[in-house]
Amino acid sequence: MPKKKKAKKIKIKKKVKIVKIKNKLKPSVKISEKKLISSGADEKPEIKKIKKQPTEKRIYDLKDYVVYPKHGVGKITAIEKAKIGEIDIQFYNIFIEKEKLTLTVPINQQSKLRPISSINQINKCISILKTKPKIKRTMWSRRAQEYDQKINSGKIYELAEVVKDLNKNTDIIADQSYSERQLFEKAYERLKSEFEAVLKITPEDVQKKMDKALGRTQVLENTE
Repeated sequence: MPKKKKAKKIKIKKKVKIVKIKNKLKPSVKISEKKLISSGADEKPEIKKIKKQPTEKRIYDLKDYVVYPKHGVGKITAIEKAKIGEIDIQFYNIFIEKEKLTLTVPINQQSKLRPISSINQINKCISILKTKPKIKRTMWSRRAQEYDQKINSGKIYELAEVVKDLNKNTDIIADQSYSERQLFEKAYERLKSEFEAVLKITPEDVQKKMDKALGRTQVLENTE
C-alpha cells in the first residue's frame, strides 16, 4: 500500500499590537501631591503685624503752602505723630485761613494735596481771565454742577475758567442769580488766595490785578 503523505503544518503568526498606555498626570497634580507630602501638618504661616503706616514720598515741610482740593489754599502748621492701635501714624495739620479750619491729613494720603502754583502758572491764569467767557446753552442746574466740580478739583486753570465764565461785570453776562453769584465768589476767593500765596503781595493788590484782567475796574469806575 502506498504511504500516506504527512500533511504539512502551516503556522499562522498572529500580529498582536501592544499598546503602551502612558500615565498622563497633570503637573499641577504632581506638584500638589509633593506639597502634601513635604508640608507637615504642624507648620503654620507667619502672620506679621504692620506697625508703621505705609508712607508716600514726603515733599512738604512746616510752614509750606499747599492746596487741598475741597478747601483751597492752606498752610502746614504742624507735622505730628499719633499711635492708633499698634500703628504709628504721621499727619499734617493744615490751617485754611479763608474758612478758619484746621485739617488733619495723614502723610500716606498726601496725594490729595498739591503744592501751590508757580509764577508761570499764575501768569497763565491771568491770560485765561482776559479771554471772553464761554456761553453755554445747557440748563443752569447742569452748568452749576460742572462749575462746582471744577472749583473742587484743585486744578488752578479750571478755577480760573470758572471765574472768567461767571464774571458778572462784562458785556456778555449782565445779571446773575443768587446761586451764580455764590459760585463766582467761591471761585474768585479760591483763586485770589492762591495768587496771594504765590505772588506774596497784599490782598488789595491781588484783587486789583485780578479785576484788571477781568475788566471789572472799568465797570466799577463807571458806577462810582
